[in-house]
Amino acid sequence: MYVVVEGPIGVGKTSLSRRLAARYGAELNLEVVEENPFLAHFYAQPELYAFQVQVFFLLSRYKQLERIAQGGLWSGGSVVSDYLFAKDFIFAAMNLRDHEFELYQDLYGHLSPRLPTPDLVVYLRAEPDELLRRIERRARPYEQGEHGIQAAYLAELTRRYDDFFRTYPGRVLTVAADTLDFVGDPDHEQQLMQRVHDALHAPSAAD
Repeated sequence: MYVVVEGPIGVGKTSLSRRLAARYGAELNLEVVEENPFLAHFYAQPELYAFQVQVFFLLSRYKQLERIAQGGLWSGGSVVSDYLFAKDFIFAAMNLRDHEFELYQDLYGHLSPRLPTPDLVVYLRAEPDELLRRIERRARPYEQGEHGIQAAYLAELTRRYDDFFRTYPGRVLTVAADTLDFVGDPDHEQQLMQRVHDALHAPSAAD
């Protein structure tokens, strides 16, 4: 079983991934975020550091997923990841321009086909205002202040996520995350766990 939790910044991907991994006894695969040496610079000067940020994320995510694939867990065990490899392209399409985006597309096109497809993607969706509140609560320094994440950026990111999952070819469970407190409310957590279970075991169109 390979399950991915996706959604825009601050929506609760890691929190849900931890709970799903514990429930299913799966390996937990978390993306490298704060280790990106270009990220704080990107928030201050996005036009100068967007390419470095995206290439770092692209390669680090690919190496993580390739390591798991080579370990045989795709066929012999379960993995829960808090990111979909294709998310990198969503951010790159927002942040890169011209020749930098062309070079990025070339790199992405060579790496993406080598990785397996999830059995289920849980798309956590929340309105930008709620995302901003959650980002402020977790108080990561590089996300705050004048050069931190802005409401307009979150609105555009949410729109692009919606567009992406509207045509995503795999199995997707869309969850209105701003109406569920699966971290603080055990009933909400159980409801969401049941929805994921049902989605994993629902017959596919090919069955």
